[in-house]
Amino acid sequence: MKKFDKERVLLAVAGPVIALAVAFVLSAIVLVASDKNPVEPFALMFEQAGYSDVQVLILNQASMYYIAALAVAIGFRMNLFNIGVDGQYQLGAMMAAIVGAHASLPAFLQVPLLLLTAVCTGAFWAGIAGVLKVTRGVSEVVATIMLNAIATSLIVYMWKPDVFGVKIGNNSTTGEMHESGWIPGIDLGAAGEIYGLVVLAVLLGIGYWVVLNRTRFGFDLRASGASSSAAAASGVDPRRMVLTAMLLSGAIAGLAGLPILLGDSHTYNLNFPTGIGFLGIGIALLGRNSPVGIVFASLLWAWLDKASPELDFHGYDKEIAVIMQGLIVLSVVVSYEAVREWGLRRQQRRVGAELAAGHVLGANNTTKEVAGR
Repeated sequence: MKKFDKERVLLAVAGPVIALAVAFVLSAIVLVASDKNPVEPFALMFEQAGYSDVQVLILNQASMYYIAALAVAIGFRMNLFNIGVDGQYQLGAMMAAIVGAHASLPAFLQVPLLLLTAVCTGAFWAGIAGVLKVTRGVSEVVATIMLNAIATSLIVYMWKPDVFGVKIGNNSTTGEMHESGWIPGIDLGAAGEIYGLVVLAVLLGIGYWVVLNRTRFGFDLRASGASSSAAAASGVDPRRMVLTAMLLSGAIAGLAGLPILLGDSHTYNLNFPTGIGFLGIGIALLGRNSPVGIVFASLLWAWLDKASPELDFHGYDKEIAVIMQGLIVLSVVVSYEAVREWGLRRQQRRVGAELAAGHVLGANNTTKEVAGR
């Protein structure tokens, strides 16, 4: 491996490692300040990761986190901050649940219909922010935040019994979906069942890498994110790329809730997971928008979620995991900036050394020419 490649790998790894180390240290300080053992909570959570049932829970949760983080990462690649992934994900899941409860087709038609419903819903909701940005210059951050609030109100409206809602006790649901839309998982016996749509997360990760690194569209997307003016000079329409990126980000966000919807709950109700879109932002940052990096970040986040309940049985607050997640996000921002500055200084020193070497070589050649005359 070339020296330059080694430095790139080092810079890519240094940020997440520093962020995690800082987050662990700061979490330990919080525990010490609370008169708690700073090591035992982490030991207990690591112990939980060794149990097969917890591993299944972690994998299932990580699949949802991964899809949400990919949606965020697409926006980041285009220098867009799609903070509305949570609203797009929830609306996509709810519309898929409604269609699944009211349409009854053979499985080979029902499942694609539900996937398409989630994709189109997420893309439509994100597309609103994209259109506002390219036509009126509205910040996608402001637009998607407001669209999240509208999505929440829209979901509450659709839960009304005279719309699409079905009351089961005190729980508002969309009614149980027809079995032809259920996707069976991998049964591991006492350990539980891995969602069948974990495979979807894997396929999306592969597709994300291929599109960004092996297609003209991916090159245009990254070029537009790096410099819209330079991309425009090369013939790329930045406005079209902004709208396309938002549509694509929303389409993937719409799929984030389907692993649990089609593999477990089979309805959209008050107990359906929320906040996954916001967690996807931190996961995408920690994974540096890389499909492989996001895998490890998703597993880490899911581990913190699923292993922390054990802390309640040992006198520790499980919220230490939430604190740690927040500290990771803060540490990521600081550590990446520090690593970037360090990389720039190394690059400047290397260029300076090469220029100095070139100057000395040129002076030596001139001396030889003069001596030869």
